Amino acid sequence: MTALSPPGGEFRGTRARELGMDREISRREFLDGVTVMAGCAALSSRTDLGAGSDAPTHGRGREPSRPARSQGLQGDTPDSLSVSHALRDGRFWERAGTPRPTRESYDLVVVGAGISGVTAAYTWVRRHPGARVLILDDHDDIGGHARRNEFRPATRTGPLVGHGGAHSLYAPSAWSPEGKGLLADLGVDTGRLRACVDSGLYPGLGMHGGVFCDRETFGAGTDELVVLRPGKTTSQWVAELPVAARARKDLVMLFDHPPDWFPGLTDEEKKRRLAELTYTGFLRDVCRVHPDAVAFCQTMSSATWAYGSDALGAIDAWAAAGRHAFPGFAGLRLDRGKPSAYNSPRAARRWAAGDGDVYCLPEGNQALVRMMLGRMVAGFAGTTAVEGITTTPFDYGVLDRPANRVRVRLSSPVVLVRNDGAPGAATSATVGYFDGDQVSTVRAGAVIMACWTAAVPYVVQDLPAEQKEAMRKAVRMPMVCATAQLRDWHPFREAGVHRARFTGAYWVTAELAPPISVGSYRCPKTPGEPINVHLVHAPAVPGMAPRDAAAAGRRELARTPYDRLEFGVREQLTRLLGPFGFDPARDIEGLTVNRWGHGFAAGYARPWDAFYPDGPFPADTARRRFGRIAIAGCDVMPGADADAAVSAACRAVRDLEDPASA
Repeated sequence: MTALSPPGGEFRGTRARELGMDREISRREFLDGVTVMAGCAALSSRTDLGAGSDAPTHGRGREPSRPARSQGLQGDTPDSLSVSHALRDGRFWERAGTPRPTRESYDLVVVGAGISGVTAAYTWVRRHPGARVLILDDHDDIGGHARRNEFRPATRTGPLVGHGGAHSLYAPSAWSPEGKGLLADLGVDTGRLRACVDSGLYPGLGMHGGVFCDRETFGAGTDELVVLRPGKTTSQWVAELPVAARARKDLVMLFDHPPDWFPGLTDEEKKRRLAELTYTGFLRDVCRVHPDAVAFCQTMSSATWAYGSDALGAIDAWAAAGRHAFPGFAGLRLDRGKPSAYNSPRAARRWAAGDGDVYCLPEGNQALVRMMLGRMVAGFAGTTAVEGITTTPFDYGVLDRPANRVRVRLSSPVVLVRNDGAPGAATSATVGYFDGDQVSTVRAGAVIMACWTAAVPYVVQDLPAEQKEAMRKAVRMPMVCATAQLRDWHPFREAGVHRARFTGAYWVTAELAPPISVGSYRCPKTPGEPINVHLVHAPAVPGMAPRDAAAAGRRELARTPYDRLEFGVREQLTRLLGPFGFDPARDIEGLTVNRWGHGFAAGYARPWDAFYPDGPFPADTARRRFGRIAIAGCDVMPGADADAAVSAACRAVRDLEDPASA
């Protein structure tokens, strides 16, 4: 299968002009996105530590933390990753010099300002009122991969807010007691959140889901957008696909009347067979359908799982099968009354949930982080109420004031954490972070590591060998989430879609922002208004196990500059919407690319994790407390949702409070 990818070169000439790459749209932000990638080399020549030259620093006497730039490149930028990569490669301490004590002392230091880290701090403060807490993070904004993207169109009163990563609460009715308790404490009522979404807006305008079949994948002469309108039969919409005639017959069979592929086997035996297959393997080797039919299904899982159907377990594809997704299982007549023991935890939770996902306000899950910090740091947020958190002003300058009991220090990568003495007897720990010039250290009564688990062995160097090995098995799937602010959405209306899945392109989905109105924030209601469109790219390389696919995709992503990503957004939206009047030079008024090379934690799943579901599980070893150091983060659950992050944080707090938990 040939996939579209962001073009190389310098994007000059007629094609560049057609896509608007020659106009001064967000040029300052565009240059920020490009020069930040060169910043590593610039500073490397000065210090050999690899931190970006324009990285804000937060040592003594330095400027206070600031929020990330509203446009351009966000997420895992070279500024945020260079020190960690230098640690990994054994280069950091060659030039780092002797750590300098700051004489700062805290009851708790948290490494990571994502949902898990901030929840750990919030839980600690509630259990220990008056405690002094420091949160350190190597990024220039809070929230981890839950990011807020904000635009200010000239024709709109107030900001246009979108998400840059984690955007919804996954099956909240099945959340853990800790997760439900946090939502209740913050005043987050999922029923009220659901009521904030105008679910009838897009369908009422004749806009539905669609599939964009690119000419490269199927060898067709033209691209084809197929709109999945209600009332269309499978035969009708499949007839519009630019695939081989046999593939059309196979797809109709898969969706409407698949046979029992495993006759004579029991329900349990059939599920065991599915657990041994990927979904692509099921289609190719069991159903034996035409390659075009396999290619049509490849990206069905990409936006949710961060990898394609070639890596998704067939047992989990069965769990997610729907009217237009993951066909081929109906003839097996499997018992859907409960999940299979082989279903991944993520898939199994759907059975326990009485609801689906719930959008967490226009900015996504970062709203939870802002609400928690607003309660811990005086003056950070104008309000912490659900109804006002989207539009309230935020003052990042107050996050690291010395008078605060809870301080947040951004762009401060942690490079060492060690117990002060033998782990079994230590009563404190030392934490060192790079402040832009040197390594500064603080003392801590306890430390919670709420960062990427695979990075912890490079920071806590005296961990037991088996714990380090278990941590290195944690898989983070890379993901890129782009938010383009459009002048209007007439072309989407003309096309009849509000969301499109791409069968073989670089960006696997393009979707208009969910129509959420809350408090004084109002979503765009008419096609003439500015709106955000969210695009997702799953870098995992096809044909590999998730761990290997993630690593290969991450390497490729690191070599992809911002201008190629921007050009790809423009080209792909033009391929999708150009026939309906879309002009990228005119219609794209702003763009943010959120690059998450170390994105979503991959849970255990068959067929890749042979030890699942019986164990033992690497995460059980990875999350062991080590003296005054506890481990949080969704990696050690493992799970890619906010509830996993919250549960891990609460467990880490309990581990530190219970001397018997080591």
